[in-house]
Amino acid sequence: MRRQYRYYDLILAAFVVVLLCSNFIGAGKTASVYLPVLGQIEFGAGILFFPISYFFADIVTEVYGYAYDRRAVWAGFSALLFAAMMAQIVIALPVGPGDYMANYQKGLETVFGNSWRVALASIIAFWCGSFTNAYVMAKMKVWTKGKLLWSRTIGSTAAGELVDSSLFYVIAFYAIWDINDIVKVAIAQYILKTSWEIVATPMTYAVVNFLKRKEDEDYFDTNTNFTPFRLKVDS
Repeated sequence: MRRQYRYYDLILAAFVVVLLCSNFIGAGKTASVYLPVLGQIEFGAGILFFPISYFFADIVTEVYGYAYDRRAVWAGFSALLFAAMMAQIVIALPVGPGDYMANYQKGLETVFGNSWRVALASIIAFWCGSFTNAYVMAKMKVWTKGKLLWSRTIGSTAAGELVDSSLFYVIAFYAIWDINDIVKVAIAQYILKTSWEIVATPMTYAVVNFLKRKEDEDYFDTNTNFTPFRLKVDS
C-alpha cells in the first residue's frame, strides 16, 4: 500500500466539485459568442469549467499515478449518480401550496428535469474520457521518461476530450436538440476544452512541481494494472 499524501484529498474534493457543477449547472445551456476570425461560436456553458476537472486529473496522474486518478474517477462517478437520483426525487415530491412553489417546481423541472439523461451522458462520457486521459498520461510519462510534461498533458487531454465530446452531447441531447446543433456544440466543446489545457500549461507546471516537492513523489506507472474496475492503489 502506498503512503498517505498531504494534498491528494484536497485535490480529489476539488475535482468532484468541479465535475458536479459543470455537468449539472452548465451542461444544459448553449451559449453563443462572437470571436474574431472564427465568427459566431456556440458551446455548452459547462465547457468553461469542466476542463478544470481534466486539469486536476492530469496533476493526480502525473504526481500520484494512475491508480489514484482511478479512485478520483470512481468518486466522480458516484457523485454524479447520487446527484441525478437526488434531483429526480426532489422533482417527484408533491409540491407545496402557493404560486411561488408552483413556479419554483417549473424551474426545477426545466433545469433538472432532464438530469437523468444528462447524468447518464455525463457518467458514460466522463468515465470513458477520464480513463482514456489517465491511461495516455501515464503511458506517455513512461515513454518520455518523465520529460516533456506539456506533451503529456495536452496529448492526454486531446485523447480524453475526443472520447468525452463524441459521447456526451449525443447521449444527453439527441432528439432534444437539432442534430446540427449537437454536432456544432460537440466540435466547439472539443476544440475549446483542448485549447483550455494548452492555455493552462504554465499553471499545470507550477502545481505539479509544487506537489512533487511537497509530497516527495513523482510516480511512474511502469508496473500498473490499468484495469478501471478496482479501487486499490497498491498497483
